[in-house]
Amino acid sequence: MAVQNEPSFRASVDLMFERAVRLMDLSPGLEQKIRVCNSTYTVRFGVRLRGKIETFTGYRSVHSEHMEPVKGGIRYATNVNQDEVEALAALMTYKCALVETPFGGSKGGLCIDPRAWEEHELELITRRFAYELIKRDLIHPAQNVPAPDMGTGEREMAWIADQYARMNTTDINAKACVTGKPPHAGGIQGRVEATGRGVQYALREFFRHKEDKAQAGLSGDLDGKRIIVQGLGNVGYHAAKFLSEEDGAKITGIIERDGALVSDAGLPVEEIKQWIAVHGGVKGFPGADYVAEGATVLEAECDILIPAAMEGVINLGNADRIRAPLIAEAANGPITYGADEILRKKGKVIIPDMYANAGGVTVSYFEWVKNLSHIRFGRMQRRAEEARSRLLVEELERLSSDKGLGWTLADDFKERFLTGSDELALVRSGLDDTMRTAYQSMREVWHSRNDVEDLRVAAYIVAIDRVAKTYRSKGL
Repeated sequence: MAVQNEPSFRASVDLMFERAVRLMDLSPGLEQKIRVCNSTYTVRFGVRLRGKIETFTGYRSVHSEHMEPVKGGIRYATNVNQDEVEALAALMTYKCALVETPFGGSKGGLCIDPRAWEEHELELITRRFAYELIKRDLIHPAQNVPAPDMGTGEREMAWIADQYARMNTTDINAKACVTGKPPHAGGIQGRVEATGRGVQYALREFFRHKEDKAQAGLSGDLDGKRIIVQGLGNVGYHAAKFLSEEDGAKITGIIERDGALVSDAGLPVEEIKQWIAVHGGVKGFPGADYVAEGATVLEAECDILIPAAMEGVINLGNADRIRAPLIAEAANGPITYGADEILRKKGKVIIPDMYANAGGVTVSYFEWVKNLSHIRFGRMQRRAEEARSRLLVEELERLSSDKGLGWTLADDFKERFLTGSDELALVRSGLDDTMRTAYQSMREVWHSRNDVEDLRVAAYIVAIDRVAKTYRSKGL
């Protein structure tokens, strides 16, 4: 629902960039170099399907090559366009810099409704799109590494990886040409949940800081907090699931394509996810109130609002009516530039997309490193960790019996302590550390400078400064 006088997504990103740059000491030339999109490749290719040739349009945009490879997802949607792809590529540059993954920013998209095609047809289309990009080095382990985005997942990434391997039979690092693959095809444990898990870790870190909670008029921890989630796709589903099951938060609203479900008592995320899988939407789900006009639930009362689907859902048309004191942008660009101004003036705290949804690219980085090192995480050290832990437990138990102290260690303690870290545990640990460190670098700027009023500008300042330092070290 576009609103009059609303800048485009690309313009929104540029305006937010300019807000931050005004507070920085960059030469105009360097500022321009960081802001502009380096290149966008548009491809139109034909695939023979259902007895005729269908033509598809795809894009791969490279925003910044201050570090290589460049990184960014490929989305399949009917509304994919150059403006959107370039905006997303720019966000990827800043996101990677903020969470310190050594990548430049890129993004890809294909104008297609994936639900309109059978699986074998989608495979033909994906392989042909990949072929067009691979032959121009727009998919390459050392130059450009895509990942899943809206409308794509593990399956498409496996097809792309296989296509690259067929075209580069001697590249020992072929699997690193794309991330988000299934674990059996060179992927990594914890990648599917990564972006949603990152949202959880971002909120946990926010709630560790008294002053930050006070800015949003909140206190305590996540336990009992009322959360509304817009979009129960991969990101929204995992964020809602983990926050409700592990942190005690109450999901009081879930907004989907065909309407919304609300319940003050809290919604069962897993059951709703299963319902959508069978029925194609939330309508008819028992045990919750159904709201046909789902977008109105964005304006309902809650403690935390998590927009986790499309860009621009909070805009000039509805920003004034948003009641949530804290908004965590799990999607890319869900709040437009104009809406951001309105929300800030109302004292709302926004955890920006550049940070909140960086879990995906962080775990993609771990997957890329795993592919280049040709060994899964934990393989070398897991049993060594267990052996050292066992030594300690046995020594404590020996001391107790020798001295007649009568100590006993709780069974669950022993079990937990004696379990070495497997790949999933290490991925989650690495993601948690990344989200904590990135948040602290943002809040340091937020609290130490009087001219920085919000986390988004703080995030841009941290990210742009890191990109600028890299360019300067290259002599630019």
